[in-house]
Amino acid sequence: MAAFKAFWNSPVGPKTTHFWGPVANWGFVAAVCSERSAFGMLLYLLLLYSMCVYSALFMRFAWMVQPRNYLLLACHASNETVQLYQFSRWAKAQGYLSEEKKDKA
Repeated sequence: MAAFKAFWNSPVGPKTTHFWGPVANWGFVAAVCSERSAFGMLLYLLLLYSMCVYSALFMRFAWMVQPRNYLLLACHASNETVQLYQFSRWAKAQGYLSEEKKDKA
Protein backbone atom coordinates (compact mmCIF):
# COMPACT_ATOMS: atom_id res chain seq x y z
CA MET A 1 0.00 0.00 0.00
CA ALA A 2 2.91 2.34 0.69
CA ALA A 3 4.26 1.83 -2.85
CA PHE A 4 0.86 2.69 -4.35
CA LYS A 5 0.58 5.79 -2.20
CA ALA A 6 4.10 6.87 -3.20
CA PHE A 7 3.21 6.40 -6.89
CA TRP A 8 -0.12 8.19 -6.46
CA ASN A 9 1.55 11.26 -4.92
CA SER A 10 4.72 11.25 -7.06
CA PRO A 11 5.52 14.12 -9.47
CA VAL A 12 4.83 11.78 -12.41
CA GLY A 13 1.86 9.99 -10.89
CA PRO A 14 -1.76 9.84 -12.04
CA LYS A 15 -2.56 13.24 -10.54
CA THR A 16 -0.41 14.98 -13.17
CA THR A 17 -0.19 15.52 -16.91
CA HIS A 18 3.17 13.72 -16.76
CA PHE A 19 1.08 10.55 -16.48
CA TRP A 20 -2.05 11.19 -18.54
CA GLY A 21 -0.26 12.75 -21.52
CA PRO A 22 1.76 9.60 -22.27
CA VAL A 23 -1.22 7.36 -21.59
CA ALA A 24 -3.21 9.26 -24.22
CA ASN A 25 -0.26 9.19 -26.65
CA TRP A 26 -0.22 5.37 -26.60
CA GLY A 27 -3.26 5.75 -28.87
CA PHE A 28 -0.90 6.78 -31.70
CA VAL A 29 1.09 3.58 -31.29
CA ALA A 30 -2.09 1.48 -31.14
CA ALA A 31 -3.48 3.16 -34.26
CA VAL A 32 -0.35 2.50 -36.31
CA CYS A 33 -0.13 -1.09 -35.09
CA SER A 34 -3.73 -1.69 -36.09
CA GLU A 35 -2.97 -0.38 -39.59
CA ARG A 36 -0.18 -2.86 -40.30
CA SER A 37 -2.30 -4.65 -42.87
CA ALA A 38 -3.10 -1.50 -44.89
CA PHE A 39 -1.71 -1.41 -48.40
CA GLY A 40 1.66 0.35 -48.35
CA MET A 41 1.03 2.75 -51.23
CA LEU A 42 -1.94 4.26 -49.42
CA LEU A 43 0.19 5.46 -46.53
CA TYR A 44 0.36 9.21 -46.35
CA LEU A 45 4.03 10.19 -46.53
CA LEU A 46 3.67 13.66 -45.03
CA LEU A 47 1.85 12.22 -42.02
CA LEU A 48 4.58 9.62 -41.53
CA TYR A 49 7.24 12.30 -41.71
CA SER A 50 5.47 14.63 -39.30
CA MET A 51 4.84 11.84 -36.77
CA CYS A 52 8.51 10.84 -36.91
CA VAL A 53 9.63 14.42 -36.27
CA TYR A 54 6.99 14.86 -33.55
CA SER A 55 8.06 11.71 -31.74
CA ALA A 56 11.75 12.55 -32.00
CA LEU A 57 11.19 16.01 -30.55
CA PHE A 58 9.06 14.72 -27.71
CA MET A 59 11.58 11.98 -26.89
CA ARG A 60 14.11 14.74 -26.27
CA PHE A 61 11.54 16.72 -24.28
CA ALA A 62 10.74 13.68 -22.11
CA TRP A 63 14.43 13.23 -21.41
CA MET A 64 15.11 16.90 -20.60
CA VAL A 65 12.03 17.73 -18.50
CA GLN A 66 12.42 17.52 -14.74
CA PRO A 67 11.46 15.10 -13.33
CA ARG A 68 12.34 12.86 -16.27
CA ASN A 69 9.25 11.36 -17.80
CA TYR A 70 10.20 7.78 -18.70
CA LEU A 71 6.61 6.88 -19.58
CA LEU A 72 6.50 9.64 -22.20
CA LEU A 73 9.95 8.64 -23.47
CA ALA A 74 8.87 5.01 -23.90
CA CYS A 75 5.66 6.07 -25.61
CA HIS A 76 7.40 8.26 -28.16
CA ALA A 77 10.22 5.76 -28.73
CA SER A 78 7.58 3.15 -29.54
CA ASN A 79 5.76 5.60 -31.78
CA GLU A 80 9.00 6.45 -33.61
CA THR A 81 9.67 2.75 -34.14
CA VAL A 82 6.26 1.96 -35.62
CA GLN A 83 6.28 5.11 -37.77
CA LEU A 84 9.69 4.17 -39.21
CA TYR A 85 8.33 0.68 -39.88
CA GLN A 86 5.40 2.21 -41.76
CA PHE A 87 7.84 4.41 -43.70
CA SER A 88 9.81 1.31 -44.72
CA ARG A 89 6.56 -0.30 -45.90
CA TRP A 90 5.82 2.79 -47.98
CA ALA A 91 9.35 2.74 -49.44
CA LYS A 92 9.00 -0.95 -50.37
CA ALA A 93 5.63 -0.29 -52.01
CA GLN A 94 7.16 2.54 -54.04
CA GLY A 95 10.03 0.29 -55.14
CA TYR A 96 12.79 2.11 -53.26
CA LEU A 97 13.66 -0.93 -51.17
CA SER A 98 13.36 -3.70 -53.72
CA GLU A 99 14.23 -7.22 -52.69
CA GLU A 100 16.10 -7.90 -55.93
CA LYS A 101 19.70 -6.89 -56.43
CA LYS A 102 20.26 -5.36 -59.83
CA ASP A 103 23.66 -6.15 -61.30
CA LYS A 104 25.19 -3.39 -63.34
CA ALA A 105 27.59 -4.59 -65.99
